[in-house]
Amino acid sequence: MSTRTLVSPLALARPRGRAVYWTVFGGVVLLFALAFLFPVYWMVTGAMKSPDEVTRTPPTLLPEHWHLGGYTDAWDLMDLPTHLWNTVVQAAGAWLLQLVFCTAAAYALSKLKPAFGKVVLGGILATLMVPAQALVVPKYLTVADLPVLHTSLLNSPLGIWLPAVANAFNLYLLKRFFDQIPRDVLEAAEIDGAGKLRILWSIVLPMSRPVLGVVSIFALVAVWQDFLWPLMVFSDTDKQPISVALVQLSQNIQLTVLIAAMVIASIPMVVTFLVFQRHIIAGISAGSSKG
Repeated sequence: MSTRTLVSPLALARPRGRAVYWTVFGGVVLLFALAFLFPVYWMVTGAMKSPDEVTRTPPTLLPEHWHLGGYTDAWDLMDLPTHLWNTVVQAAGAWLLQLVFCTAAAYALSKLKPAFGKVVLGGILATLMVPAQALVVPKYLTVADLPVLHTSLLNSPLGIWLPAVANAFNLYLLKRFFDQIPRDVLEAAEIDGAGKLRILWSIVLPMSRPVLGVVSIFALVAVWQDFLWPLMVFSDTDKQPISVALVQLSQNIQLTVLIAAMVIASIPMVVTFLVFQRHIIAGISAGSSKG
């Protein structure tokens, strides 16, 4: 079966056609690369300019004098190590708990077929229609006075971890992926004497690495970039994550120092994306196929 494209194979077979095709293709790729990378370049170099130069009109493409002091000042004046560590603890805990509980719930709904499973799944998916802002007050009241235990989770990482576990989107994403795992593979493991937990650990999870990478990215980014909920949970400045600290400490900070702090705060997420990008692409492609 032949594939139809904008350029016919006959045109690509000619030297002029190939030259035009690759010129246009390279130009489009270059334009998109510049569109995505130029803001990053502008932010990184903006922290290296002087305070007067960064606000100059028209702006300068390259710094007249390269100043690295903005990054060292941001690291020291804004106490970035403390706030970055707070963010890492909060994001790592939310990611781990979310991965454990969402995976267990998705596996149960997909493969164990519990009673009223469809009703439970429908109730979970119904929460996606509720705006996140509408849940802020109930969440805060629950965290401020935890039912039954009557203890407060304010100024504690648990105030971030526990609400993050209830992620309906990631649970549904995992369930849809588990649904595509062939039943014959699981039945063969059962014949060999593997239990439900053994099947989950030894068969389902290794086959689910792509979708687990996607869920990991979603979980980490959601906590890393969240502002409103950590602002309400952490009144103690020393326990605030980087997203809240950048706003709280930016009042009397030079613009170049603030830009440098934003660059430093974005580095962990960029590194995380680069590490998981292969799994993200594999998860997207796996989610679009069946069998």
